[in-house]
Amino acid sequence: MAGWLDSVRRLFRRGVVWLGVFSALPSMALAADWDVSKVSSNLGVFALSDAEMAERQITVTPIGELDLPTGEIIACDPLVSDIETPALSRKVEPGRYPVSLLEARGRVAAAVLRFSPGAPVRWELATVPGEDVAALKGDEVYGYPVDAGLGSFMDKTAIVLMSDEQDKLKYGDYYGEVLAAEFAPNQDRFVLHHPVAGNPLNIAMFGSGWGDGSYPSFWGLDAGGEPLLLMTDFGVLENADGRETR
Repeated sequence: MAGWLDSVRRLFRRGVVWLGVFSALPSMALAADWDVSKVSSNLGVFALSDAEMAERQITVTPIGELDLPTGEIIACDPLVSDIETPALSRKVEPGRYPVSLLEARGRVAAAVLRFSPGAPVRWELATVPGEDVAALKGDEVYGYPVDAGLGSFMDKTAIVLMSDEQDKLKYGDYYGEVLAAEFAPNQDRFVLHHPVAGNPLNIAMFGSGWGDGSYPSFWGLDAGGEPLLLMTDFGVLENADGRETR
């Protein structure tokens, strides 16, 4: 694929994305005025009623529970990541948590990992160690690169299992030899994949909006600063609206 996506992938394995080329995100004025609410126009989607979601042509699709035995979460393209991929800096309590997709225009618009009910009152950009929000300038935001059309949430231990299983494959093609058959019943949109059969450790995988690119994730926090949810925005919605004409 040519153009700006190639440039993003060459420049950033995991790093800064210019919002000017991520059309779903409005540009920011000055670094000093950087505010997470200006980075994504879609954070208000969690305050919408069911009727408002339907009017905006956004469908919520629950896909199951994610096992997080350490509470250290990796958000990444699972097919271009490896055991060196860092977990997010913020940790959650170990447990099993529901994952749902916001779908619109025939695409996965956002992926949501829920820790507690309720609408967030504050938002925080999800980062990994070494990323400093204070260093962002102009139209920049941290996000993870996608080169295989997939996003995911997983515990940091799951990527080790997946890597070990890939090493055992005849051709090393994890999607073709393993995942394709699991994605098929869900129209290739998502799967809760278990790298090792019988092991509860799983990986929530899903399509990444329009495909390859680089996508930010956000922590939705309650009044006490505790995470209610983690959301990856794939740039399909605009102003929390899934309609083609807004």
